[in-house]
Amino acid sequence: MQVALLAEQAAGERRVAATPETVKKLIALGATVVVEQGAGTGASIDDAGYTAAGATIADRAVALADADILLGVAPPSPDSLGGAKRGAWLVAALHPFADRARIDGYAALGLEALAMEWMPRITRAQSMDILSSQANLAGYKAVLDAASEYGRAFPMMMTAAGTISAARVFVMGVGVAGLQAIATARRLGAQVSATDVRSATKEQIQSLGAKPIFVEKVAGIEGEGAGGYAGEMSAEYQAAQAELVSAHIAKQDIVITTALIPGKPAPRLVSDAQVASMRPGSVIVDLAVEQGGNVEGSVAGEVVQRHGVNIVGHRNVPSRLAADASALFARNLYNFLAAYWDKDAGRPVLPPDDEVTQAIRLTQNGQVVNPRLTA
Repeated sequence: MQVALLAEQAAGERRVAATPETVKKLIALGATVVVEQGAGTGASIDDAGYTAAGATIADRAVALADADILLGVAPPSPDSLGGAKRGAWLVAALHPFADRARIDGYAALGLEALAMEWMPRITRAQSMDILSSQANLAGYKAVLDAASEYGRAFPMMMTAAGTISAARVFVMGVGVAGLQAIATARRLGAQVSATDVRSATKEQIQSLGAKPIFVEKVAGIEGEGAGGYAGEMSAEYQAAQAELVSAHIAKQDIVITTALIPGKPAPRLVSDAQVASMRPGSVIVDLAVEQGGNVEGSVAGEVVQRHGVNIVGHRNVPSRLAADASALFARNLYNFLAAYWDKDAGRPVLPPDDEVTQAIRLTQNGQVVNPRLTA
């Protein structure tokens, strides 16, 4: 059973879907591993590292030809997969809602496309959850990006020349990325507050030493979404939150937004008027910019200035920490394959009635089969 590690072709994608560590583990399971030449370069892994782990280095055509499983990070173009075996698994983050034609292309090639970002958030799948592992790093990097753009120090400093006040950081959206952003900003000495539509996050915010900013006594909150994600807010709650946030955001030096709703555009959390209320030199980091953005005026791939405020909209933030992001992503994929490895078959086997199988399988036998895409 052969596993092929493909080099990423998406612009700016520096991560890789397997590391020498996980290559060794796959070989220990009984797989042979072929690595496309130069696949790990962006993550500071050279071909020699893979060969030392037991893999073979080959060009893309050779890697594809006999592979039973294709590993990737970003969704590859179907055109780049010509020569792959029918029935081979494609295991990557496939962004199914972003480009349906691409998913149809995988089906036409006869590939079994498995979207790892649709892994259900259940206990036994936590170690396979690429969204959580990558969001954790994105939250950390967002604070570093904010610190880089912010022209002042984060911690309070008492000097002979006077005292420098601590930076005030406000985190909007307290999922995995938001929690890491809170923790990182606190480690840097900032005064941190945070908000979320899910009431359960209040204790999490407090446990990290930050101040929770929540709307109280408003009916119709629908923030508790499925799978640990935020859901949509009632109109009454949205109005109350906007009023509360407007008063709070005007006093902040740095705002980091992380809110996403699966399958829908990112919710708008910060208006242009709220940006204008912040003092010049303040910074906003919009981690949802690629899904439409939480911040009015944010631009994907750019740092823009509005009303004297720097709005950071970097694309693919985990890729900007490529070595660590790759290590975690690769372990997620290995954990998935190992969990379903059948020793008798000599390969992983996905039971059709399994919750994970039903969630991540997009295509099979030339057809698009996932209910979220066929409904």
